[in-house]
Amino acid sequence: MLDYDAEAARYDATRGGVPRAEAAARAVLELLPPEAETLLDLGCGTGLVTSHITRPGLRVLGLDASPGMARLARDRLEHRVLLGDGRALPFADASLDAVCSVWLFHLIPGVPEAIAECARVLRPGGVLITTVDKDAAHGHDDVGRVLAPYRRHPARDRAGLVVACGGRHGLRLAAETVFTGHGQGRSPLRAVELVEAGYLAVGAADVGALKERLAALPDPSVPRPDPVYRLVCLRRA
Repeated sequence: MLDYDAEAARYDATRGGVPRAEAAARAVLELLPPEAETLLDLGCGTGLVTSHITRPGLRVLGLDASPGMARLARDRLEHRVLLGDGRALPFADASLDAVCSVWLFHLIPGVPEAIAECARVLRPGGVLITTVDKDAAHGHDDVGRVLAPYRRHPARDRAGLVVACGGRHGLRLAAETVFTGHGQGRSPLRAVELVEAGYLAVGAADVGALKERLAALPDPSVPRPDPVYRLVCLRRA
């Protein structure tokens, strides 16, 4: 797994930057109830997506477990960012109208515990908006097929798991949408860089062979098509 403290300074530039963040934020706002006044961006990272989740009357907070990420997010969000664990949110019961989580659940252990915490802090009628099946969105090209055996199976953020966990805590699937991950279509050479950075859990004995397979793909410097991500909205009864 990546060292997100070390990755923070270059994270946005290597993850699609503002176009990707704006697309994600628009999708969150599409699913956000019009009456919502408070939103927590769980796993806010550098705060780039968070800073684009804006509309009149909406107060947005961020939370991240990485000190390096949270430090950058505080600069963007005027210090409305907390350092913390999504499995133990520093908020009272039924104190928020919405929680969003973009590109987080595929990474973290304890997704059921995090969903339980999100449900706890939501008011009746509040919503959890989260991406699901992230890795599956990257599996439709030659680079994705080469990387597929090294991804986590089953995925931590698979839609069925997220919806089922939500259901155990009073959250019901209410809506969903999709958005384009601008700048996330990976070339074979970019995939090699991600393998070297520890983005995938690849054993030391497999790294060399995987890099060779990626480097042997055609057009090694050409990014593949951008993935399309799925975002679901779970509403608390």
